[in-house]
Amino acid sequence: MATKPGERKQQILETLAKMLESPKREKITTAALAAKLDVSEAALYRHFAGKAQMFEGLIEFIEQSLFGLINKISSEEQDGLKQVRRIITIMLLFAEKNPGMTRVLIGDALVNEDDRLQVRINQLFDRVESTLKQSLRIAETQSGRKLNPEAQANLLICFVIGRWHQFAKSGFKRKPMEFVQDQLTLLYGLEE
Repeated sequence: MATKPGERKQQILETLAKMLESPKREKITTAALAAKLDVSEAALYRHFAGKAQMFEGLIEFIEQSLFGLINKISSEEQDGLKQVRRIITIMLLFAEKNPGMTRVLIGDALVNEDDRLQVRINQLFDRVESTLKQSLRIAETQSGRKLNPEAQANLLICFVIGRWHQFAKSGFKRKPMEFVQDQLTLLYGLEE
């Protein structure tokens, strides 16, 4: 059965993401991916130049998903602390709903892959941290309280990455959203 243009490419990325959800964390080879799709390895290379390009496709999906939601929050929500709370929440929910992508975000799936992939993930973290800083600056202005946006944004991004690690290393049993509302309140009094 013939597939529409782009359909096979999407199917390859979805299968790769699904394979990353395995708690056993086995190295994913193009041979294993091709076998899972019931195609030849050559068929994979008709759509992607290599495995690094497949991972770039997953990172692109992550970026589009997260920043689409973050930009929406930033434009819709005027309260700086509520922006921060919502951004942290969507990052954790994204991981919970996409366990395979969590392994990409924490770099687990990128070990022994092209270094540029980890650089791109690091850039994603930097962008999120900058957005959190901006929201915290807004909160500082709104509340009249002296906050430390740089330090707080860094702590919050470390908190998110830590929750993602715990989720992945537990075989996806420890959910990123577990205790998060209480923990955010403990971290910075980020009440709704």
